[in-house]
Amino acid sequence: MHGVPDGVEVVASWDRARHLDAPPLLVIDAVTAFFDVHNIGRGPLAWQRIGDGHSNVTYLIRRGGERVVLRRGPRPPLPKSTHDMVREARVQEILRRHGVPVSEIIAVCEDASVLGVPFYLMSHVEGTVVTDTIPTHLSSIEQRGATGRAVVDSLVGLHRIDVNGGELASFGRPDGYLRRQVERFAGLWETNTTRGLPAVERIGDWLGRNLPSSQAASVVHGDYRMGNLMFASGAPARLVAILDWEMATLGDPLADLGYVTATYAEAGAPATPLELTSVTREPGYPSRLQLVDRYRSRTDLDLTALPWYQALALWKAAIFCEAIHTRWLRGERPEDRDFGPSLEAGVPRLLDMAAQYAGLTAAART
Repeated sequence: MHGVPDGVEVVASWDRARHLDAPPLLVIDAVTAFFDVHNIGRGPLAWQRIGDGHSNVTYLIRRGGERVVLRRGPRPPLPKSTHDMVREARVQEILRRHGVPVSEIIAVCEDASVLGVPFYLMSHVEGTVVTDTIPTHLSSIEQRGATGRAVVDSLVGLHRIDVNGGELASFGRPDGYLRRQVERFAGLWETNTTRGLPAVERIGDWLGRNLPSSQAASVVHGDYRMGNLMFASGAPARLVAILDWEMATLGDPLADLGYVTATYAEAGAPATPLELTSVTREPGYPSRLQLVDRYRSRTDLDLTALPWYQALALWKAAIFCEAIHTRWLRGERPEDRDFGPSLEAGVPRLLDMAAQYAGLTAAART
């Protein structure tokens, strides 16, 4: 945990930020004042950046005996309709009432003048996020299998929530969800790139011409993967929190299944920029096919069209990764000094994998 401002990312005050080329992510006196208003702890703040995301930014903050998590969007300028922290907090408040394992929302700040963007505070949940190291308590072959099965089971539980009425009904329009996804992301490409990659248009055209019929409406997380799941700190494998609800909406549940299976690291499969939990390549973790079979056994959905959803997932991922790459090139994301350059080759690799799911030829991927 840090206790003093440390440069471009964290500063003591907005006055100290005037000389910086980019706005800070955390301003200590502003956050301290917000904590005071909401009676959160006493004394100086200590903080630690947590999470592996490359979109929104999350800090664990300790003040006295209190430990809370602050979540905010990246540095402005922000693309329209993205990084809506107020909406993300509201979604979690509602889902928590439906029994979904999410953190308790403590306070929401809609005033962008405090940190430059809106943010919210949530309770700190003790647990383990599985990424590139297998936690000791989940390292046995039995617990590796249980970890993978828990990923599917929690997704099935999320998709079973009734979204036809009540508070959740206002958070999206399930009808036409797939077509809107294709059209929206196709439109985002030109505004978020500095290079020409014809595969984007070709895959987008294929997706638009082959839209499946949605069989159900559900909450769609939008970034559902093991790296956004927190497990209990002891065996057996048990989910205690689902993280990162920025892209949550109402839509086709197979969009989540397509995403989690297409981005899941499997032994023998090529790596992608989205491989943030590489340990599932190790023995004992379920394969992609086993994840699909478990989901199929717990729902009544026909999964014949799943490759379409997997192609959609990787095509969308290529487009939002290209936005990160472009912002890094422009100097707007200095914190991505490792991830940003990797997307020069990483985005075409995502497109190549999307094309494979779509059944397009190598020539169509150029």
